[in-house]
Amino acid sequence: MLNQLYINGHWRDTADGQTFDVINPANETVLASVASATIEDAVLAIDAAEAASRDWAKQSPRARSEVLRRAFSLFSERLDDFARLITLENGKARSDAMGEASYAAEFFRWYAEEAVRVDGHMGIAPASGARTLVHHKPAGISVLVTPWNYPAAMGTRKIAPALAAGCPVIIKPASETPLTMLALMPLLEEAGVPPGIVNVLPSRQSGAIVDAMLHDPRVRVVSFTGSTAVGRKLLHAAADQILKPAMELGGNAPFIVFEDADIDAAVEGLMVAKMRNLGEACTAANRIYVHQSVEAQFVAQFVARMGALAMGNGLDDGVDVGPLVNADTRDKVSAFVDDAVNKGAEIKLGGQKPDGIGFFYPPTVLTNVPDTADCLGDEIFGPVAAIQTFTGEDDVIARANDTEYGLVAYVFTGDMKRGLSVSERLDYGMVGLNRGLVSDPAAPFGGTKQSGLGREGGKEGILEFMETQYISTLW
Repeated sequence: MLNQLYINGHWRDTADGQTFDVINPANETVLASVASATIEDAVLAIDAAEAASRDWAKQSPRARSEVLRRAFSLFSERLDDFARLITLENGKARSDAMGEASYAAEFFRWYAEEAVRVDGHMGIAPASGARTLVHHKPAGISVLVTPWNYPAAMGTRKIAPALAAGCPVIIKPASETPLTMLALMPLLEEAGVPPGIVNVLPSRQSGAIVDAMLHDPRVRVVSFTGSTAVGRKLLHAAADQILKPAMELGGNAPFIVFEDADIDAAVEGLMVAKMRNLGEACTAANRIYVHQSVEAQFVAQFVARMGALAMGNGLDDGVDVGPLVNADTRDKVSAFVDDAVNKGAEIKLGGQKPDGIGFFYPPTVLTNVPDTADCLGDEIFGPVAAIQTFTGEDDVIARANDTEYGLVAYVFTGDMKRGLSVSERLDYGMVGLNRGLVSDPAAPFGGTKQSGLGREGGKEGILEFMETQYISTLW
């Protein structure tokens, strides 16, 4: 059942009967053969969402809130089950998977609370004396396209605010990791989500079915998390129907360690910013700048921490580092390391792709990384730390900002005044100041420049699925 499409509250095969395999990255075995949706299936999902949308939008905010609250409770009871499934299809270690499951559940709780707090306002227009009544309405059918690196959390981060706003959704999960999102559907049914409000379309024909949905005039919102290259294509498609876009795109995060930083704290911060989710995150520290005067101490401590990590099947006890999601990702990471070394970088740890089954790559630390290294201009998306040095504050800020991306930056310093000043000069949507983790359901997640449009989470996240309306009257 959980390997079919989920449309209008029913499990069904595709229009043409096609399927695709989901692979366990730890042992390269087939976990399941999953239905591969077609354009015809996408139209059926839109039909179902349209039929269900009016009744859901008419529900009181409190009624929608209670459904989301039940979803949080049910998800929290099943964290172990979801974490196991995340590890099976994504590969991440059990501890990372449990962290994601808990994070995913929190979006249901946060938006259960925000559903009843979308305030409008009333005023008197100074020139005309007319009363102005401003409120927020559900935007309409929303297409959600989610990535493979957080199979649960990237779905709930979009589903929860959309449902809180009163919108039905159609989810296209990544074909590497569709099982977690399909497993969520019985839980949402149990929580009280009506048929047609949440529909799931796994597919190997991602581009075709998403493009078809974005050109259907009944669709009003597209929310995407993924690469900037794909985001650009979706924005082009969204422009034809003037859809409301929410785009969480790529990153190239700088991690800056000043000479007055607490080195122990900075090392621990980098372990989180670099190795959370095995580095397969748009928030992962990608360019690491350490003040020249503390580089030796910092590198020694960081190498020791990275070297203590155990690599293996993420389901096994004591494993810190699981496999990467697929062979292409592993080979790209390996190519980044080879390129950097060929250009003069020094390997302090790791750096060799292991033989055998599974898409593994070891924790790797590179120093003396030259500016020409390919890994500095692209997302590494793996457990490789590329370290450079700096001496001047203005110089490191300029280097940190010298990228088309602007998602997140990290700053470690013992001087809070300096930390705030540097943070404000960094052209990023988020800054981790003396901490290596910024993601929080209660905070607006998103970037500047080519890292995206809009925000997810926080009070802002629900507004991505709403339209502001104002009524003028002279009563």
